[in-house]
Amino acid sequence: MSWFKRIKGGITTSTKEKKETPEGLWVKCPGKVKVQVKDKEEVKECGNMIPTAENEGNLWVCTKCNHHQRIGSREYYHILFDDAHFELFSENLSSSDPLNFHDSKPYTKRLKDTTSKTKLDDAVRTAIGKVDGEEMVVACMDFSFIGGSMGSVVGEKLARAVDKCIEKQVPLLIISKSGGARMMEAAFSLMQLAKTSAKLSQLANAKLPYISLLTDPTTGGVTASYAMLGDMNIAEPGALIGFAGPRVIKETIGKELPEGFQTSEFVLEHGFLDMIVARKDLKSKLAHIVRLLKN
Repeated sequence: MSWFKRIKGGITTSTKEKKETPEGLWVKCPGKVKVQVKDKEEVKECGNMIPTAENEGNLWVCTKCNHHQRIGSREYYHILFDDAHFELFSENLSSSDPLNFHDSKPYTKRLKDTTSKTKLDDAVRTAIGKVDGEEMVVACMDFSFIGGSMGSVVGEKLARAVDKCIEKQVPLLIISKSGGARMMEAAFSLMQLAKTSAKLSQLANAKLPYISLLTDPTTGGVTASYAMLGDMNIAEPGALIGFAGPRVIKETIGKELPEGFQTSEFVLEHGFLDMIVARKDLKSKLAHIVRLLKN
C-alpha cells in the first residue's frame, strides 16, 4: 500500500488558514557578481537571500559575494564602540531655508518629511566613546538623510566634533557616505568645504590624528574636502569613491571607463587611499592605527 494518497483537487488549505511570510525576515543582496555566460563574463546581481538576523550578525555583509551593504550611523556606532556605549553630542541642530528653495517640493517640507521618516536631525551624527579601548570622536554620515548631502548643519557638527577632539585630546574618525553638497543650500553648502578643511587644520596643529573612512558612496564636495584629508584615508571594499559620477565622466570625455572605475580597489591602486579594510576588521584596525599615530 502506498504511504500517501493523492487528494483530488490538490491543496485544500482554506484562505483563512494560509499565512503570509512577514516582511523583514530576509534581505536580498544587491551586490554585483561576475558570471561566465557563453565564453564571456557578465555582471549580474548577486541576489543572495540572507535571513535578517544572520545579516545583522555578519555586520550587513553578504556571505556569498562579500558585498558591504549600506548602513547608517546607528549600525556603525554599535559595530565600533565598545559594548555599544557612546555619548552623542551636538544633537538637535537642524537646517533652515535661507534661500526659500523649491524643487519638486519646498525645502522646508523635504526636511520635515525626511526627519520624520529617518528620525535623524541631519545627515551626520557625532559621538564620543571608546573603540577597542581607544577613546575617539566618531562623526558618521547617514545616506538616508537627503542622500547624505553636506549642508550647513553637517559643516557645523563636524566643526564641533573637531572642537570636542581638541578639548578631550582624542583622535577623530569621520565616516563619509554622501552624494556631495546639498543643492538646496547652494553657496551655503559649498562654504562647508572650506570650513571643515580649516577646522581639520586646527586638529593637525593640535597634533591629534584624523582618520577618514570612505564608504559607499562618497562623492562630490565631501570627496573634495574632508573625506580625502585624513592622516589615514581608508575605505570599505567595493565602495564608490569619486567626485563626479561615472556616467557624467563617461559622457564628458566620450570614452569607455576602465573596469572597476571609482571603486575603492581602483582608487587604492591609483594612490588615493592608504588601505581597504573589511567591516569585520574595522574596529581592531582603527584602534591599531590610532595607537601608531599617537606614538
